[in-house]
Amino acid sequence: MTEYKEEQEMEIEALESILADDFKEIHSSESGLNTSNRCFQITVTPQDDDLEESSSIPPVQLGLVFSHTENYPDEAPLLDVKSIRGIHVGDLTILKEKLEQEASENLGMAMMYTLASSAKDWLSEHYGQDDGDDYAEEEAAKEDEVIVPHGEPVTLETFVAWRERYEAELALERAKLMPESALTAPKEKKLTGRQWFESGKARGTVVTADQESEEEDDEDIDFEDEDFEDDEEDMLEHYLAEKSDARA
Repeated sequence: MTEYKEEQEMEIEALESILADDFKEIHSSESGLNTSNRCFQITVTPQDDDLEESSSIPPVQLGLVFSHTENYPDEAPLLDVKSIRGIHVGDLTILKEKLEQEASENLGMAMMYTLASSAKDWLSEHYGQDDGDDYAEEEAAKEDEVIVPHGEPVTLETFVAWRERYEAELALERAKLMPESALTAPKEKKLTGRQWFESGKARGTVVTADQESEEEDDEDIDFEDEDFEDDEEDMLEHYLAEKSDARA
């Protein structure tokens, strides 16, 4: 038991020294492994000399997660792989099966650096420079994508046209709600003061309450002050002329 623990600690120290920032310890809850033991993650990228010389972020990155089992390295470690950036789910399944097969072939020796190197070669083969460029272009296209609003810009002329169309539609809706009788009934023409006077209704005839009621039912005349004001002089002249004729 002690020999296994010592060998596992020595491997962890070696990985920290060789991989530096690409190696870190993670909590078991985020490892995806069914264990409460210490868990670690190795960040793996495809082999790319140009990328190593630059400080740009690689378009494809893999997280190789592992945890030592009780009798490691005489038994295989717990393994899992996850995409940090740009790796398809189907490829992760294939790679995990490949690493588990290699782990069973390397029992009896510390193997995590070997498995990380194998994962790096696999990524270089399947996600080389061309595939990485395609992924980078897709990501750049998503970032540069601008949502262009559809429709014409609003100007004073278009707003006025819209308002007129809206008012016409509103009037049509109101007309639909009105009773049909109100739409088809003819509009009575208002009498001017002169027309009313000439019709004889202004003469001093005696009208009973019943007759007044009947006349109100038969004809509803709307009198307004302005009707009389417009023809006041004509009414006076006409009245005087009638009086003169009566005396003669």
